[in-house]
Amino acid sequence: MRDFQLPGRSAVLSMNGMAATSHPLGTKVAIQMLEAGGNALDAAIAGALLLGTAEPQMTGIGGDCFALISRPGEAPIAMNGSGRAPAAFDAEALRAAGHSAMPRTGAQSVTIPTAVDAFCRLNKDHGRMGLGDVIGPAVYHAEAGIPVAPRVARDWTEASHLNDAAQRKLMPGGKPLTTGTVFREPGVAEALRRLAVEGRAGFYEGEVAEDMVDTLRGLGGAHSLDDFAQARAEYTTPVTTAYGAHEVMEHPPNGQGATALLLLNILKQFDLSAMDPFGAERAHIEAEATKLAYDARNRFLADPDHMTRLEHMLAPETAARLAALIRPDAVLPPGLPGAGEAHKDTIYITVVDRDRMAVSLIYSIFRTFGSGVASDKFGILLQNRGAGFTLEKGHANEAAPGKRPMHTIIPGLLRKDGETVMPFGVMGGQYQANGHARFVTNLLDFGLSPQAAIDGPRSFATDGVLQVERGYPDAVRNALSDLGHQVEVPDGPIGGAQAIRIHESGVLEGASDPRKDGCALGY
Repeated sequence: MRDFQLPGRSAVLSMNGMAATSHPLGTKVAIQMLEAGGNALDAAIAGALLLGTAEPQMTGIGGDCFALISRPGEAPIAMNGSGRAPAAFDAEALRAAGHSAMPRTGAQSVTIPTAVDAFCRLNKDHGRMGLGDVIGPAVYHAEAGIPVAPRVARDWTEASHLNDAAQRKLMPGGKPLTTGTVFREPGVAEALRRLAVEGRAGFYEGEVAEDMVDTLRGLGGAHSLDDFAQARAEYTTPVTTAYGAHEVMEHPPNGQGATALLLLNILKQFDLSAMDPFGAERAHIEAEATKLAYDARNRFLADPDHMTRLEHMLAPETAARLAALIRPDAVLPPGLPGAGEAHKDTIYITVVDRDRMAVSLIYSIFRTFGSGVASDKFGILLQNRGAGFTLEKGHANEAAPGKRPMHTIIPGLLRKDGETVMPFGVMGGQYQANGHARFVTNLLDFGLSPQAAIDGPRSFATDGVLQVERGYPDAVRNALSDLGHQVEVPDGPIGGAQAIRIHESGVLEGASDPRKDGCALGY
């Protein structure tokens, strides 16, 4: 039980349904969908679409998504809503122009946004309500506007890479919006109306698609109307590992879920439960394991059509060999690629309904305000997922026409005895695989409640630095420095998380990260 004399959040408990998102209005809309007779999938899509206006720096219909969906007594399914590079994409031209890495912003970084196709397909195959009913709340709020929340306002100041249309949309008067300012997206509202009436064709064909293509081509992109018309999300099979008596389920590549599983497989070689959950020893072991798991990710993970080392990443002997490299009294030698640039701009939403359908959905435009490119007419902000490619020749993740890049976003499910006991997710770009492992070990090794597992301080080894949140005492930072880590306190929080525990009693327990603006609600 938490100390009620200290700041914190109580668990949210309910019997019928539960939703947790990173913005209160997104959670409210998801619950309203459940109360109106929709299922967890209807609620998750409705909440996610609304979050495009509530958290435009994080997500929107110009982005990608992944989802895990489970029903009692059935095998969970995975939906890959990530987009491909344009058919006319030319990596050689980028190298010839002097690029050693993919551009992180601008038209060249934009792959075809595929979240909308995933939402349409999931709604048709598994939803209970019509697509128009699910989209309706997002249309209303995009037009009426949503006041900018505190965390959103903080992130807004990072928008420094915008094209003219995005500048007009996001920086009226040349300044970022501040807390309480009402943000409206009338163009996006109109695009959503067309989607509601015409289905996927309202987005991937006709005037909306023409607007996106014309904008991208005007900025040097190779995108075509045919690229958009052919955008397709795909069902796939989740990947799993055992952790104690539980099964951890992740979305397969090209998401980085296999990295989280490799990291957990390394960590279970150590007796974490004997360590202080927020002490230097646990942080050190986790940091070293993260370096090794992310090194494997950077070498092997790619579009599943081009990846050949997934079984190697998930093999128990791989984890055992890597764990043997970790010393309790020293850091690994420099030279591991590490996690790479930390992108933190993603929304995660989880919903459980009265029938105990559970949805774990993550939806993103990648970095703050994505590519920085908004379409000229409708103001659709486009993701920069192409930055997840490498330009290294012969690499499994080398950028190429029609190929999907490595994605950082991953939804998770925790299962026991063949049933889902907790959908969960951790936002935070590169941190997400580390975040999944920390959340699961907080729960299972240290016996923390979902809310306490989310609230606890975080650390993250990235780019040769060990970021350690202010929630850790100075003594821990000093001990980590003495071991050889280059310790820094990050400017902002590390990640954000949502989770819903399904108790055997039937009670639902929701948890939401105070590092974001959101909450869990039940009914």
